[in-house]
Amino acid sequence: MSGTPGWWRRKSTPAKVETYTRWSFHFFAVIEVATFGLPLFGQVGSGLAGWLSALVAGHAALCAATASRTLDWTRGRRDRPRRSLWTLGAVTGAIAVTALVLSEYGPKGDAVDTAAGMVFGVVLIFGAGTIALGVRSRRRVFALVAGFAAGAGAVSLPLGVPAAAALTASITVLVGAGFFAFTAVFSVWLLDAVYELDEARETRARLAVAEERLRFGRDLHDVLGRNLAVIALKSELAVQLARRGRPEAVEQMIEVQRVAQESQREVRDVVRGYREADLGVELAGAQGVLKAAGIDCETTGEAGAAVLPDEVQSALGWVVREATTNVLRHGDARRCAVGLRVLEGRVVLTVENDGASAALDGGGGSGLAGLRERLAVVDGTLTAGAVGEDGFRLVAEVPVASVSGVAS
Repeated sequence: MSGTPGWWRRKSTPAKVETYTRWSFHFFAVIEVATFGLPLFGQVGSGLAGWLSALVAGHAALCAATASRTLDWTRGRRDRPRRSLWTLGAVTGAIAVTALVLSEYGPKGDAVDTAAGMVFGVVLIFGAGTIALGVRSRRRVFALVAGFAAGAGAVSLPLGVPAAAALTASITVLVGAGFFAFTAVFSVWLLDAVYELDEARETRARLAVAEERLRFGRDLHDVLGRNLAVIALKSELAVQLARRGRPEAVEQMIEVQRVAQESQREVRDVVRGYREADLGVELAGAQGVLKAAGIDCETTGEAGAAVLPDEVQSALGWVVREATTNVLRHGDARRCAVGLRVLEGRVVLTVENDGASAALDGGGGSGLAGLRERLAVVDGTLTAGAVGEDGFRLVAEVPVASVSGVAS
């Protein structure tokens, strides 16, 4: 039992809903046995009660197995279990008829009639509700329930059951099976909706990450496009001058070398995030991207970003970008809070989310190591780690002696 909470927390939200739905139908089997099977021993003799309880227990086990297979079919993991559904229907009908025969031709007594009637109604109700899991169309579900109710009356009359009792049995089966069938259909609809919402959330997250990559690509294009054009033109001119034996070719190649070195520096600035950035814009962008991915995001302190030096804004802006990407790509976050506090002599940026987010990668100029390198340029520090049971908090702190105290 000590491992159960961790096992449950590691599941995604759709997986939790599916587990809950699956075990709910297994619990229905337990209810069928505990509520309608075991009490038979207190109503009739142990021999007859044992046989009837065995029939109820077997029917409950078959319902649980059929429900499990049908739920796999609704999730697209297997073909529709037609054989299991038809088997359940046949077994349900056979047990119901056996209960009626026992009531009419078996041992006499009100207790026997009551026990047999209870078994008759219970197996029809639970059988119809379970079979409804394997039916897509609502019309077919209605037809299924109506058919079981009509069948209850149609089977009762030929076996000598009074018309009033047969009508009562039909109405009971109609109401009970209808409620059970509605529960089954609604459970499948809810499970499908949760999976569809999760897929839509993952799609939005991938789109948000793709948009960020496109923006990064545009930055590289802006940096390299003009310089590469200059390098191409200068190199072509240097070739022509060299073929003519002109000394100016050396000057052109020196210029090519200078432009190439400048391009290398600018690309390094883009990759490391040293280009000037508006921290307020990054905070607003993080809120928009996270909300687009279905994550409730609250940002505070945007006004304090305007008073920070450009180099501090650039470093903290990159922290916001990396932390936002981390929330999108790791864990199962539903809430994220981004806060900026500008105090006397320092600025503190905090990003906290739930969903047991994984730590940022630590290698190669990205993740925590990369962020610490960027903050080290402005004498900043970075701390990150788990908070509570499934939270993750990242805190970046930069000393800024020239900023007056403004708490946000």
